[in-house]
Amino acid sequence: MGEQQINNPLHGVTLEQVVESLVQFYGWSELGQRIDINCFRNDPSVKSSLKFLRKTPWARKKVEALFIATKQSAEVT
Repeated sequence: MGEQQINNPLHGVTLEQVVESLVQFYGWSELGQRIDINCFRNDPSVKSSLKFLRKTPWARKKVEALFIATKQSAEVT
């Protein structure tokens, strides 16, 4: 079972850490442009974003994909 997690870039990372990392890297404005969801565009907060993302699997997948892409591009440079 542990072998399945070796290549999982989200292993050990909470959704809150993902959102905070993206906000720190992009800011709310650019994050809202990259992922067009209201919780990033209208009066954004980590708390409201987490509430929405936990209920909305398609949005969570987009956020996680952006986090992984951002992390990989930061490792390359």
